[in-house]
Amino acid sequence: MANKEKRIEMLIKKNISDILLFELHDKEVGFVTVTDIKMSKDYQYARVFVSFLGTKNPAKNLDALKKARGFVRTSLSKKMDIWKIPQIEFVLDDTFEKADKINKVLKRESDELEELKRLREQNENSEN
Repeated sequence: MANKEKRIEMLIKKNISDILLFELHDKEVGFVTVTDIKMSKDYQYARVFVSFLGTKNPAKNLDALKKARGFVRTSLSKKMDIWKIPQIEFVLDDTFEKADKINKVLKRESDELEELKRLREQNENSEN
């Protein structure tokens, strides 16, 4: 049964990605990527995690995408051969931004550590 659930999730993810890429012509949405989908056990609801690349205000893009939810669901119903098309909820996936912040902090700490090592070596050389 779990394989069926995963197959349906992956099929819905692919179809929604295609709809957003090729059919939704809304400049307010911008370039959106579907990162993950979580379905309810009864297939009534789908939480679609999205990420917006190259935007300064992803919340604004998410609002525009939420307005297009009906269009996405209608297009999905034309592509899918399942009994009931789930209600779609778009959720902002900010893991890329969080990972970028963590990487910047780690880089800064690494640079500071290298600077301290360099200063320590200079002090040891000047004492000798």
